[in-house]
Amino acid sequence: MKKLIVIALLLSSFYVKAQEELAFPFQGGVPVMNRFFKDSLVVSPEIIAKKAGGVAVIKFTADVNGNLSKLVIYYADDYLLTVPAIAALKKSTKKWIIPNKEKFHDFIIPFSINFNNPASGVADVQKAAYDFYKARRPIVATDQIPLNSATLLPTVVVKYDIQ
Repeated sequence: MKKLIVIALLLSSFYVKAQEELAFPFQGGVPVMNRFFKDSLVVSPEIIAKKAGGVAVIKFTADVNGNLSKLVIYYADDYLLTVPAIAALKKSTKKWIIPNKEKFHDFIIPFSINFNNPASGVADVQKAAYDFYKARRPIVATDQIPLNSATLLPTVVVKYDIQ
């Protein structure tokens, strides 16, 4: 009986195809992508002045040459946070790898932009951050988001210093 089970397992292993492993879609992998966006994303003086922080989730399409098109904001805590994220994404042209020899592929990338906590003057910073939070105008997708044809990338976390 044991021999029969072992033979059945061996035979079935020939017919079972393992899940195909895809290469990470940014040339160099996750560490290179994180470093690229931390270096390329320039936090504007307006963001620093308002002590703005939050998340921006952006979908874009890449072609076989790594060119970007169709940038869509799915969610953002405020439009102010999307400007540096989109500018950094545009700098990433030619760095994207399309899986399975597709002509185009959609990617969704979240950006988290926040400030480092200061050593002093915490009450003023908290008030400014709260004022930004009260005045923010979120961008929210009202249409359905088809995730089965898009790749969700890891969140890019960017921290900036308050002056």
